Amino acid sequence: MRERDWHKSSYSDGGGGNCVEVRESAAGVAVRDSRNRREGNLSFSASEWRSFLAGVRADRL
Repeated sequence: MRERDWHKSSYSDGGGGNCVEVRESAAGVAVRDSRNRREGNLSFSASEWRSFLAGVRADRL
């Protein structure tokens, strides 16, 4: 994947610098800290990501 495949999450802080970036693919989603891009990322399968989003939307997380 290319660097330009990353984009800031629509839920990121609007000015305080507390942002995460996401990269989506057929395999799933990767998430990284926009301030520390070289520190790596967390990767989730498509199924794991759907479960995570369902938990957030249901206010369980």
